[in-house]
Amino acid sequence: MKRQSAMRSINLALTLGLALTFAPGSLTTQQKSAWRTATPAELAAALPARAPVEKERIETEMRTASGIIDSRGKLIAGVVLITAGYSADGKYSHYFLVQSPITIGDVSLVPGSYVIGWQRGEDSLAVTFYDATTGARRGSAAAHRISNGSRVESFRLWPPAEHSILQIGRFYLPYTLGE
Repeated sequence: MKRQSAMRSINLALTLGLALTFAPGSLTTQQKSAWRTATPAELAAALPARAPVEKERIETEMRTASGIIDSRGKLIAGVVLITAGYSADGKYSHYFLVQSPITIGDVSLVPGSYVIGWQRGEDSLAVTFYDATTGARRGSAAAHRISNGSRVESFRLWPPAEHSILQIGRFYLPYTLGE
């Protein structure tokens, strides 16, 4: 009888120990997995066919749209702008919609609409974020070359459970999600 009771106590302690050991990782995984890749329908519903950029309404290339969405329906997504003939003058190339805080590189963005521009360096991109409606500069970060030979993407926001990166061409910027 005492032996069975001791065995139950040991089993209970082992079970609780294992549960506590793996609980923090499980909670982190749950938070990361709360964000997933947005579907084409979700992207089309949220991103404009003509993005309001400063005083222009610039057509977007919806087949390049990419984004992530959380379990509450908050979306972070972007799409290539078709800037030929507009006053963009190389200042921006992508429209970026933020419905939940995100930090990309060293640039913290609150919910709102932004445009992204970039200039190519030798082994990096200098990526700059601007407020879409005013054109005010919000910050810049250096995107680095992806070394694993992954596929070139015109724009891709990977879900945090996979990579936590924003990819432009062969370059990437790490991001963290806010609350």
